[in-house]
Amino acid sequence: MTQSAQPQHMVTRFAPSPTGRLHVGHAWSALLAMDLARARGGYFLLRIEDIDGTRSRPEHVAGIIEDLRWLGVAWDGDIVFQSARLDRYQAALERLEAMGLLYPCFCTRADIAASATAPHGPEGPVYPGTCRGLDDAERARRIALGEPHAWRIDMARAAARAGPLHWRALPFPPGEEAASCISAEPLAAGDVVLARKDAPASYHLSCTLDDAAMDVTHVLRGDDLRSATDIHRLIQALLDLPSPIYVHHPLLVGPDGRRLAKRDGSIALADLRAGGMDPRRLADDLRHARFPIGISLASA
Repeated sequence: MTQSAQPQHMVTRFAPSPTGRLHVGHAWSALLAMDLARARGGYFLLRIEDIDGTRSRPEHVAGIIEDLRWLGVAWDGDIVFQSARLDRYQAALERLEAMGLLYPCFCTRADIAASATAPHGPEGPVYPGTCRGLDDAERARRIALGEPHAWRIDMARAAARAGPLHWRALPFPPGEEAASCISAEPLAAGDVVLARKDAPASYHLSCTLDDAAMDVTHVLRGDDLRSATDIHRLIQALLDLPSPIYVHHPLLVGPDGRRLAKRDGSIALADLRAGGMDPRRLADDLRHARFPIGISLASA
């Protein structure tokens, strides 16, 4: 589907990863996305991003569904599971490789962190391009030896192929304003990984492909993913995919000022439910930006 063939109805989605239980920040984001679609007579979809082979767990999938239903979040249609779409990710990778835009990278995270030439970008250290200049024979030799590797996109070459790009954004909270145009700057992220052994497609690739396949018209997600939008816009251009409108909402932070995260033990919805929390009251409080004690909006 081309950008000119966008669906007539608004379509939003919530796309959690089953690597732990949902916390209040997830609940707020899910309600925002659902309410945005419902207010405009559109559709709200649920996607489970379950392709992290080392952290995704079936029990967390069940927990996500249980938590959302308890909160009153209702989605349209069947749940989309990324693990059922691996062939589509592989096809996209092969297409990008045929364009000459991918290369194998044998560097470890420690190698990159230790590199004196690695600059910093929006998401941390930017890959310095160590493996970009390897010739085909050397790449083939190391792959044949079974050396672990990831597949990176040659960002400079990809950006040159795509040309100048922009993406459309609505302010938060979204109202009746027209979307503004934001210049995409994917070069700032460096040669990001699009696939590795333990993840057949990176977040950047799988998310972009799935939003297009699901006819998502409006992506509502946290401010921490704003810089990722530049990368996603580039992938859309390279693969002739539609570009949705983006809404980036503030993050929720705990008493220490750090954003809520599963790995930090943020208060889970399951804990609130076990403590007797009324889900309708919680949903109403979140809709009005009234958060549990100790949780607040991040400063701009």
